[in-house]
Amino acid sequence: MMALALQWQLQLPLPLQARPPAVAAAHRRQRRLLAPVRRVPPLRARCCTSAAEAADAGKAQAAARRAYPYDEIEQRWQRHWEEHRTFRTPDIGEGLDTSKPKCYILDMFPYPSGAGLHVGHPLGYTATDILSRFKRMKGFNVLHPMGWDAFGLPAEQYAIETGTHPKITTERNIDRFRTQLKSLGFSYDWDREISTTEPAYYKWTQWIFLQLLKRGLAYQAEVPVNWCPALGTVLANEEVVDGVSERGGYPVIRKPMRQWMLRITSYADRLLEDLNDLDWPESIKEMQRNWIGRSKGAELEFSAVDKEGHDLGAKLLVYTTRPDTIFGATYLVVAPEHVLLSSLTSEEQREHVEEYKELAARKSELERTDLQKEKTGVFSGSYAKNPATGEIIPIWVADYVLGSYGTGAIMAVPAHDSRDYEFAVQYELPIIKVVSPPNGNCDPAEAYADDGIMINSCNSSSGLDINGMLSKDAAQKVIEWLESNGYGKKKVNYKLRDWLFARQRYWGEPFPVVYHDDTNEMVPLSENELPLTLPELDDFTPTGTGEPPLTKATDWVRTIDPLSKKPARRETSTMPQWAGSCWYYLRFMDPKNSNILVDKAKERYWGPVDIYVGGAEHSVLHLLYARFWHKVLYDTGLVSTKEPFKCLINQGLILGEVEYTTYRDNEGRLVSADSNSSLIDCYQEKVPADKVTKVGDHYVLKDDPNIRINARAYKMSKSRGNVINPDDVVSEYGADSLRLYEMFMGPLRDSKTWSTGGIEGVHRFLGRTWRLIVGPPLPDGSYKDGTVTTEDEPALDQLRVLHKCIARVTEEIHETRFNTAISAMMEFVNAAYKWETQPKSVIEPFVLLLSPFAPHLAEELWFRLGHPQSLAYEQFPEAKSEYLEESKLVLPVQINGKTRGTILVDKSCSEDDVFQIAASDEKLSKYLAGKGIRKRIYVPGRILNVILDQQKART
Repeated sequence: MMALALQWQLQLPLPLQARPPAVAAAHRRQRRLLAPVRRVPPLRARCCTSAAEAADAGKAQAAARRAYPYDEIEQRWQRHWEEHRTFRTPDIGEGLDTSKPKCYILDMFPYPSGAGLHVGHPLGYTATDILSRFKRMKGFNVLHPMGWDAFGLPAEQYAIETGTHPKITTERNIDRFRTQLKSLGFSYDWDREISTTEPAYYKWTQWIFLQLLKRGLAYQAEVPVNWCPALGTVLANEEVVDGVSERGGYPVIRKPMRQWMLRITSYADRLLEDLNDLDWPESIKEMQRNWIGRSKGAELEFSAVDKEGHDLGAKLLVYTTRPDTIFGATYLVVAPEHVLLSSLTSEEQREHVEEYKELAARKSELERTDLQKEKTGVFSGSYAKNPATGEIIPIWVADYVLGSYGTGAIMAVPAHDSRDYEFAVQYELPIIKVVSPPNGNCDPAEAYADDGIMINSCNSSSGLDINGMLSKDAAQKVIEWLESNGYGKKKVNYKLRDWLFARQRYWGEPFPVVYHDDTNEMVPLSENELPLTLPELDDFTPTGTGEPPLTKATDWVRTIDPLSKKPARRETSTMPQWAGSCWYYLRFMDPKNSNILVDKAKERYWGPVDIYVGGAEHSVLHLLYARFWHKVLYDTGLVSTKEPFKCLINQGLILGEVEYTTYRDNEGRLVSADSNSSLIDCYQEKVPADKVTKVGDHYVLKDDPNIRINARAYKMSKSRGNVINPDDVVSEYGADSLRLYEMFMGPLRDSKTWSTGGIEGVHRFLGRTWRLIVGPPLPDGSYKDGTVTTEDEPALDQLRVLHKCIARVTEEIHETRFNTAISAMMEFVNAAYKWETQPKSVIEPFVLLLSPFAPHLAEELWFRLGHPQSLAYEQFPEAKSEYLEESKLVLPVQINGKTRGTILVDKSCSEDDVFQIAASDEKLSKYLAGKGIRKRIYVPGRILNVILDQQKART
């Protein structure tokens, strides 16, 4: 009991006392419902006279250990669903009743890795399956498909390491994923299965690219990229960590390359504004807003000069969100990749600048903009004139300024920007305060970045005076002054950059363009030539020169332009992995159409996706790119909605089992984790769970409670060795147990810790449900046919228990609080075990309630209850209000105004009946026996207050 309680405590991201009362109560109820029952000691093994008898005895013991025969049940119903195509959604015009409401429920496109699923993957898939089954039973047409985002770097890198073609490994991985998903009983429409690697699919990815090209949204540009020589490809910023590739840990450098770009910035305002209408987590919307990074400010011009103030003939454009602080600009900073840097660098400083540029090229943009990193830079040797003050200020080069944001140059105001302040202190540059806080108080040892009242902001030569003005008013006046004097203008800027849409790798969609040999003119292929398929390559390793692997397919590269008949060559870069996942939700609506991306009638009916479930790690790029493409397709008239995903749900992580570690010093002696002495010189040692116990809010060794240990759960990974394979769990406990446990662990959106003890609890619950309805096992471990239910009319209390359960489960599914829905069903089973009979008319609705969560078990019980057809489309039970009202209530009883106890009474009880119940109550009777009653105050349903006659009481 104690061990399981410990495991459940560890599964909670917060201690119960830190949670809202209702949530804490729900989790206490879950733990109570899963408390282990007393185990019957195993039968003592007897001697077997033959190998056959020994085998039979082993089978009998294995059957006895199972809570119910899940393996036979699950295989039978999975075959049934596949043979009958139970979850196939008909097409419009092929039997789909479009008068019914629709619900499109979609999982984020999985990448089929070689490792297969771990138990974290089914968390979101189980949630969408519950919703899909529930909606079908509520009368909705449900679209719930599955497919594979199968292009990409991991498959290609694995192919390079093993010499196996990525097509082979991808197909093998897909087969494994599909088998695993089917083993969990998910109700996908497998007739709609798609893969981004199939030519019939990426034909339409290429078609969308051509539409982008026609609308001027696809172009080529020379841009600095994250180039990984070892991987032979360009990496996104998110794929670079600490200067090396996230996959493989290979060095990454910044290198200018000609690349395909998509003009996502043209849709920045719409991507920002339309977030307001989405039913998404506010945190995700805020991430997207920050990524788009819309800001208002000014673009102004500084003239480059030498040390004596002589004009160098170059103008530096600077973007700032705080034009009011122009008088505090004491230096400029340009990005290491700024186009004018070479001309701005003096000969004396050139060697230092080139060395710094090389160092900066090894860092990703994320590293360069890390607020915590030490600021570095180098003086360019040139200066600029501040147009407001006329002062000559130095131009520095620093990697905290990015060439891809704004103009690639900033005016540094160290008194009022923390990064500029750190840089100015580091290099002893002037700091001039120009904004005073409204209350006059600020720390002189740090930058004051808020608005305030302008000071030190007047120059008679320039004619600009903003002293005494509020920051907002001053900013507007500075912009007007800039515009009237030709120094700058008002400007709206975005952090969002155009999407780098090319990778120098083999395993991706080919670009449907060619280049004329004589003029190098780029010409798009006509749509009737799609798909342009990948050539078969035996050698798809990186070239080492920056040229993509496709350059090795010389017969494929050399071609003839079909329109002009001129010799031409194909594009050898391929599209990024994001391409195929930007629009797959549309193809699921019409997966077999070879003439158009999606039929308009089907898109109008099914779009947009009603419920989209996936990890928060895709909160920015995938969602932003998909929204961008969808808006382009909306503008072309192909889709009828402005947004692709109506409601977004992010499931939490499932962490590995809790790991316990303790410390030992150099002498091998145990050191408590809360020791005052330093633990830096100690080494850590793992401790088995059975050697640990909990004391208060921390963990100690059982054998030495003075030694406190660390207890922590980590994200599942092969390197930590804490990955739980769902195949093993299904084999030992069954798919329904895995599904139920993952939903029961806690709220869907929270991170949770895996516990094998927890899954044993839900497995026992399913076994109890089975035996409640089917009856106990026969001596050989098998079960008789049919059920133990009766045709008796249900009692009122039974109907109340049922309908209370229906109401709770229905509400909790609607709110995706699946853990508390399961708690409600557990309470029903506990109550039903106390009944003398199990009326069929009560058990059948309960089986339907259970079916979205444990579909295999529910199907088997439904069949045994006499129904030959699957329950997948049966009507979900409706709670009847007349059975939801409680007939009894707990009534407080006061004696002389002081509460002395409570009694259970019928709501319709009269005052006399209530008093008689109180007088016969064991606890209350001692206050009333032999006492005179002066007055009774009864408020029905609220309170009974008995006022004693003190005079009579004394006599």
